[in-house]
Amino acid sequence: MTDVIPSFAGTGLAPALLAALSAQGIAEPFPIQSATLPDSLAGRDVLGRGRTGSGKTLAFGLALLHRTAGRRARPGRPLALVLVPTRELAQQVTTALSPYARAVGLRCATVVGGLSLQRQADALRAGVEVLVATPGRLHDLINRGDARLDQVQVTVLDEADQMADMGFLPQVTKLLEQVAPDGQRMLFSATLDGGVDRLVRRFLSDPVSHSVDPGTATVTAMSHHVLHVDPMEKTAAVTRIAAREGRTILFLGTKHRADRLARQLLARGVRAAALHGGKSQPQRTRILEQFRTGLVTTLVATDVAARGIHVDGLDLVVNVDPPTEAKDYLHRGGRTARAGQPGRVVTLVVPEQRRDVSRLMATAGIRPESVQVRSGDDALARLTGAREPSGVPVTIAPPAPVRAARPASVRATDGATDEGGSQVGRPTHRASGRSRRPRRPRRA
Repeated sequence: MTDVIPSFAGTGLAPALLAALSAQGIAEPFPIQSATLPDSLAGRDVLGRGRTGSGKTLAFGLALLHRTAGRRARPGRPLALVLVPTRELAQQVTTALSPYARAVGLRCATVVGGLSLQRQADALRAGVEVLVATPGRLHDLINRGDARLDQVQVTVLDEADQMADMGFLPQVTKLLEQVAPDGQRMLFSATLDGGVDRLVRRFLSDPVSHSVDPGTATVTAMSHHVLHVDPMEKTAAVTRIAAREGRTILFLGTKHRADRLARQLLARGVRAAALHGGKSQPQRTRILEQFRTGLVTTLVATDVAARGIHVDGLDLVVNVDPPTEAKDYLHRGGRTARAGQPGRVVTLVVPEQRRDVSRLMATAGIRPESVQVRSGDDALARLTGAREPSGVPVTIAPPAPVRAARPASVRATDGATDEGGSQVGRPTHRASGRSRRPRRPRRA
């Protein structure tokens, strides 16, 4: 294992990437970047584990871009591939890597479910060096003949454990079978467990492992609190927390509960919106942008949002429904206390949940502050900023649609999709220039 590096200047990164890092105000690597870059830049297969928000995207992204720079992709045949479990994470990775890709003259594409399949196919045929994709949608494009992976020399699995948990291993396996057999593979995640071991044994060659954080919550900037509430008080407590100043994410177990709570909060004067897998991709993109800009102050989310959402300055995450597994707790909490910023994770617990939550915290390595609260308590206000909502119903109006020119390199898909991006509906041909079949005249 190569020694860690104290600065990006000592990595051997391309000068254009160093200049781009400087332009972004990034002077020194985070621990996961410092630990992995020497090996990944040297072309080694890498297993990287670091908590959510620790800088994994640049850890693999800088190496991927450095090793791909100077090459040009043929139509439909990308040179580097990043596989991710969700649409949100795909878009986050693309956003994070785009300024560095531009710096070294590489074209990026994002292929996920929910937007135009044909536009994605057109972007791939135009040629892209770096492809960020969910497994299902990439399979769609390969099966259509719009993409081939035989030229992919660098492959990254980001949040590999979640892809295993979501049942994507068969798809991921088929995709890894198609990339260049002598290429580099990197797996990055907050946890490396479950089915990931099978991928490692089959597809990685003499991998070097780096773990800058254990699989438990040790982030010093993050505090953890368990608030014991009476079931009859819980809704009132959640409403007061949601009415606090600043942005807040409330996690619930199902999309139906998320939708219902968002409606209740809007009726009480809280600028809330629900985010879950039942929303279309344009809806999800719009809601996230409203949350980032402050038009929405409380995001009511299911675990679809636990990975792939990065919002600067988010200092409170609330588990309205406690998660069932420790790693789900860690990923939910990872939306706050990112990049060394402070943050707080609060879990609301009713009496029948106490034993399960105690076990979960022990597994996660967390010793939370536990407090018994009521909806109007000073303790609730002290820990969360809870306050009485205005009671004046609010409506979050969607912004007027704007048809802006899209970069040819970055697009996504039409029709209903699963979470991995596999299309259910028919593709559109609007962007391809194909003529549509004329409609038959109606019979009288």
